Amino acid sequence: MIFDEHQKKGSLPGSILLIAGCCIGAGMLGLPVSTAEAGFWPSTIMFFLAWIFMMSTGLLLLEVNLSFHKEVNLITMAHKTLGNAGRAAAWFLFVFLFYSIMVSYSAGGGELFADLIELTFGFPVSRSVGSVVFVGFFGLIIYYGTFAVDRINRFLMAGLIATFFLLLVLGLPHVRPELYSYYNPIQSIWALPVMIVSFGYHNLIPSLTTYLKFDPKRMRKAIIFGSAIPLICNVLWERLILGLISPESFAASSDKGTMVTHALKEASANVFVTEIAGYFAFFAIITSFIGVALSFVDFLADGFNLKKDRQSKLISCSLVLVPPLVFALINPDIFVTALRYAGGFGAVILFGVLPCLMVLSGRYKKKLWDLHLLPGGKPVLFLVMFFGISVFVIQLISVIFPELLYAK
Repeated sequence: MIFDEHQKKGSLPGSILLIAGCCIGAGMLGLPVSTAEAGFWPSTIMFFLAWIFMMSTGLLLLEVNLSFHKEVNLITMAHKTLGNAGRAAAWFLFVFLFYSIMVSYSAGGGELFADLIELTFGFPVSRSVGSVVFVGFFGLIIYYGTFAVDRINRFLMAGLIATFFLLLVLGLPHVRPELYSYYNPIQSIWALPVMIVSFGYHNLIPSLTTYLKFDPKRMRKAIIFGSAIPLICNVLWERLILGLISPESFAASSDKGTMVTHALKEASANVFVTEIAGYFAFFAIITSFIGVALSFVDFLADGFNLKKDRQSKLISCSLVLVPPLVFALINPDIFVTALRYAGGFGAVILFGVLPCLMVLSGRYKKKLWDLHLLPGGKPVLFLVMFFGISVFVIQLISVIFPELLYAK
């Protein structure tokens, strides 16, 4: 990654917002559809477990990252701790996961951008045009690096927070309390893979570690507080949406592959609620898009050993942005499909199991460092790894037997 010379000290609040913004994205827009069959209270418990898991693996990944004392990325970390097999696994999982997420965000961002233009200016715009403008404009911001993204992200997060709380104020008076009585704990298990994706900030850790000058205390605060914000927002979001839309309506929306905002349009009689939901969804997509794209650019630059000049930065940005845009243009309705498969398989292994294996090897086998950011020793590491493997198995079963997602 290219840092401007005048960047003497990174911003902790900015880093917290970058992590939060990376989590509050397309996953949040699809969460209520995945948790509707479980009900609000079982889903809340699973959200807390998912947060604990992803916060723990984030600290583990930070522990590995800090041992290098220089700017690196996931490939280098996996190679040093796990050898060639770890390097190959990191390459495959990262490329699979983040290209899929970028496809999802390019398609979803284009759809929301087109809707926003029509809502604001009154004339229709195709999804393809929306995707091109969306990726082109925010891709330019990615090109200028973390400092530019940090500054732009603060404005975007302000819009995200404002529309989110405005949506709560306008929407909560219309909720139906009887919908909270719906209770199916078993079904909440099937929502875990999607919840894991909604706390996926780990791709930013290498970039932010450099940005915060390898300060473990500031980075630990950034991870804990940055991931706690999405937890609170997700629970409030679930309380609003699951109080407005019945499980039957969610099932119909899921079959159509639509975002939760579409189901909200059909369920809410308040036009302001649906309009604000559209703006909120747009800010959520953008903040997550720029965080994922930024880390993907750094990943490819590290993996291909690209020089830190403008031409190399242009190449890495093009590799990150152009292929997903092409897929989004070919299939504008790929949003839900790309997000579901990418998160359920890639995120859990790449950012759940792999950090545990790297710490087991680097901390105990090779004894490369003494820093312990996650207490509990080996028992905690194995517990975290077992949880990650369990989520992977849950997702695999749900793909083989999709009818279980809607079993009563």
